[in-house]
Amino acid sequence: MYHAIRPALFRLAPEASHTLAMGLLDTLHRLGVAKKLAGARVDDPVELMGLRFPNRVGLAAGLDKNADHLDALGGLGFGFIEVGTVTPKAQPGNPKPRLFRLADHDAIINRFGFNNKGVTHLVEQVRKSRFDGIIGINIGKNLSTAVEDALADYLLCLDAVHEVADYIAVNISSPNTPGLRTLQFGEQLDALLGPIRARTTELDDIRQQPVPLLIKIAPDMSEDEIALVAQSIQRNQLDGVIATNTTIERQAVEDDPQSDEAGGLSGKPVFDASNRVISQLRDHLPAIPIIGVGGIDSGEAARQKLEAGADLVQLYSGLIYQGPGLINDCAAALSGTSGSKKPAA
Repeated sequence: MYHAIRPALFRLAPEASHTLAMGLLDTLHRLGVAKKLAGARVDDPVELMGLRFPNRVGLAAGLDKNADHLDALGGLGFGFIEVGTVTPKAQPGNPKPRLFRLADHDAIINRFGFNNKGVTHLVEQVRKSRFDGIIGINIGKNLSTAVEDALADYLLCLDAVHEVADYIAVNISSPNTPGLRTLQFGEQLDALLGPIRARTTELDDIRQQPVPLLIKIAPDMSEDEIALVAQSIQRNQLDGVIATNTTIERQAVEDDPQSDEAGGLSGKPVFDASNRVISQLRDHLPAIPIIGVGGIDSGEAARQKLEAGADLVQLYSGLIYQGPGLINDCAAALSGTSGSKKPAA
């Protein structure tokens, strides 16, 4: 069905197409049709970070920033869904146009800039959800907040979402918020993660339930930078890492007329860079769960993520090009696997 309607969707501007597709999905869900079209969710439970994931395939943050479509998306067969990135205050994001299809490369460039309705709205939506998989919440800072004051925004979001999140992801790797990626390195990273870890532990004690804390990192790192990030993850006792966010590199798509658009590049061209980061992280972090994301467009690509060292995978751009059938294709391909295929160094 998706491949029949995709040409019509692709004739629309990308952001308008996204809005229409999400509205259509919500309608199909209310009618009880979406789940029938997608097929039964692949049952392949795995326990990681103290959580039981119904299967290894999740939705990456960014597609449902406000948790407005959580139940409809959940009906497509995901084992887990990550919503956000959410900020303390609602913000409109960057001016339009800010989303671009590079169809010849199965790729997308976005410069949304954390457009969202604010953390209060997202928490209300999660509370109302009936999705029975794992819900992760990705948190960030407002554009109006200076980078040196970013910690306060992360803590505000953390306090708001902790009670409704199955896990929390700290996003410091979007290229669309000026200065954000500088938080990935050195003393700045420890200065951010230390207080967030401490506050999470306090909230865990209050809730009497541990909520895993993860960090989402960029693919544009050298081997030495990855080693430093891994050391900080260990020092601050994080529970997992998401690798990777979008890239600012354009070499793989430089022949496309839209390749010079500012923003983060996602989709097939990010696949190898993401796998490189996953592989190097696994060398440094033999026991910490890794969620692999970037360029997955088939069950085989999902398997390669696990072979690089991931335990779980997330989809985003592949859904735009391949449709919802990709979810169960990937889940079936990973069914019965043990994850983290790459041996520890």
